[in-house]
Amino acid sequence: MKNFLETTRLFFETSLDIRSRVLVFVAALVLVPSYFLPLWNMTLYSNQFLEGLSLDIYTYKLEGTKTPERDDLKEINALNHYIGMKPLVDSDFTEFNWIPFVIGGTMLLCFRAIVIGKMDKLVDVFVLFTYFGIFSLWSFYYKLYQYGHTLDPTAAVKVPPFTPPMFGHQTMANFEVYSFPSAGSFFMAAMPLLLLAAMYLSKKKHSVK
Repeated sequence: MKNFLETTRLFFETSLDIRSRVLVFVAALVLVPSYFLPLWNMTLYSNQFLEGLSLDIYTYKLEGTKTPERDDLKEINALNHYIGMKPLVDSDFTEFNWIPFVIGGTMLLCFRAIVIGKMDKLVDVFVLFTYFGIFSLWSFYYKLYQYGHTLDPTAAVKVPPFTPPMFGHQTMANFEVYSFPSAGSFFMAAMPLLLLAAMYLSKKKHSVK
């Protein structure tokens, strides 16, 4: 146990080399596209909508594909009304209020780790961002569960409670629903991988000495 604690202490006190600091800087920049690109996409297909109704989820808003003929988000909400599901509106997603700030805060912590140059500061960023990612996925799933299980009993069309898919495909009534991560999520997923690479490089260099 004593050796383990000493090894852990030495690991946290490891200095970040220049390669690791560059990777941490890149990791911070990788988060920038998540402000502009959608994190998730859900597309619904049916006989009435062969081309599909598409909904993009950003860090701060919901947005349906828009054409001169229609707004997909409005069409989806109209369909949801028939089965008693409440409309999808930005104000119901409290996550939109804090996710952009968490991403910005993570970038600042990355810069702090670069300046201080210690492994423990880098581990802090990695752990906090990993927790943020897991919590965000749980929050997204719970929101989907709530929407599909809080149906108006007086709705015109009766359907059993359901949970829209978070990953993959699901058949719901006469709709085929597909849900997958979008570009913004891939940029966010790359960030902790870059941090791990930065940890590995500095730890490897320290071990060689």
